[in-house]
Amino acid sequence: MNDQPYQVPKAMAVFEEEIKKSVFITYLARTSSIDEAKAFVAEIKTKHSDARHNCWGFVAGRPEDSMKWGFSDDGEPSGTAGKPILAQLSGSGIGEITAVVTRYSGGIKLGTGGLVKAYGGGVQQALKLIETEEKRITETLVLHCDYNLVSLVETLLLQFEGQQVMADYSDKVIMTVELEKRVINEFKTAVINKSGAKIEFPSQE
Repeated sequence: MNDQPYQVPKAMAVFEEEIKKSVFITYLARTSSIDEAKAFVAEIKTKHSDARHNCWGFVAGRPEDSMKWGFSDDGEPSGTAGKPILAQLSGSGIGEITAVVTRYSGGIKLGTGGLVKAYGGGVQQALKLIETEEKRITETLVLHCDYNLVSLVETLLLQFEGQQVMADYSDKVIMTVELEKRVINEFKTAVINKSGAKIEFPSQE
């Protein structure tokens, strides 16, 4: 699995425009799983149950994980809505994101090219409005140390941007820490070297 951090939406974004009397409303939201993505689509469909089309696309995991992509034309001609929506999302480099584009038809036909442009363009504009934050891939570690080495662990946690999750103070300190996966081996090496191998990492099944 890829341990590199990636961008995810911080909050929802909405973009609305009128094209040849059809109103297109694009909603973007953070959805961290396929189930969440489908729930968001259902929510917008309920909100706009009077609209002719609620087309959608989602990237429900890492931006490059195509196993978690999905889309639907929701009654529009095949390939004119869902695919252009997904193309904008997958090209944005943002993960855990769903777009739903609601269309209220104005009675003027846009043609297949016009629909592709309208659905893809709406998502493109909405993406300019969205704020993102970094999602880091973390893992927890358990370590055993003597009381006099706790400050060393705390110093190294600060250095590696990790945090203490819990600690059990008995005859030794049993500490659970959380760090980014990509620095865990480096952190372990630093801890072992600076403590003269006095801090132990019991094997975790």
